[in-house]
Amino acid sequence: MQQQLEQFLDYLTVERGLSTNTTAAYRTDLEQFVQFTNERNQRTWSEITRDDLVSFLIFLKEKRYATSTVARRTAAIKSFFDYLVAENVVVVNPTEHLDSPKVDRFLPKAITVTQVDELLELPLTSNGPEGLRDKAMLELLYATGMRVSELVALNVTDVDMVAQHVRCIGKGNKERMLPIAGTATTALEEYLDMGRGQIGRSPEEKALFLNHRGKRLTRQGFWLILKGYAEQLGLHDLTPHTLRHSFATHMLNNGADLRSVQELLGHASISTTQIYTQVSTDRLHKVYDKAHPRAKAEDAAEVGVAA
Repeated sequence: MQQQLEQFLDYLTVERGLSTNTTAAYRTDLEQFVQFTNERNQRTWSEITRDDLVSFLIFLKEKRYATSTVARRTAAIKSFFDYLVAENVVVVNPTEHLDSPKVDRFLPKAITVTQVDELLELPLTSNGPEGLRDKAMLELLYATGMRVSELVALNVTDVDMVAQHVRCIGKGNKERMLPIAGTATTALEEYLDMGRGQIGRSPEEKALFLNHRGKRLTRQGFWLILKGYAEQLGLHDLTPHTLRHSFATHMLNNGADLRSVQELLGHASISTTQIYTQVSTDRLHKVYDKAHPRAKAEDAAEVGVAA
């Protein structure tokens, strides 16, 4: 069974071009299922029935896994069995009529423009090259809306200061060119001119953003840097994805069309981007309720009396 699993993971990487992180998530989900089947003494995939799958989902719920995790496990198993059918490993697909649990879609959190400004100014309190690096990273993240994994994967050659854009490789190895301007451009220029060379002196290192050892900064490294700045502002729930959410929300609030934001974010489906329109709609409701004289019953009554 493990052999087919490894072949499937290779297929995801080579044929479908999924990222390392996505493939790793598939591995985690499916290896737990393999362990579950082994404990039930099932040795081949053709032995698996729909009842076995339901038992596994019940097992996950009893372990109090989040609904989103159960849904992801279900999706992974479905994809795997679709592959097994296509490869003639199994004849009957036991996931064919298996329902995925419904997952509540939580609105992404965004911070205000003022909070973004305060966050982006914090690195300037440091006089060292790390401050220039941090300023450039935060400015670039908010200017483009790219994912943190995409940010730390950037090489120096991906940035074109003349054309004012950055080349980004997203999910599925899809390339997109993201415009940069204003303070993001200035911050990148200062980091490249005065900061990067002091952090790392190896001419062979291609990474744009370096850690204190002069090597490519990791996602975990960036998270720790951001956490330090967030705590200074009292934003304890700030995550690396918050600036991406804020970018999308602020763009839509200021008139950007949904398709453009979808392209900038690198979303395969516009339905993923549409969740940000809900954030914008909520903001409009608050503005309306606060500003319109007849938005509230008591206000309407007062207007009637005055008339």
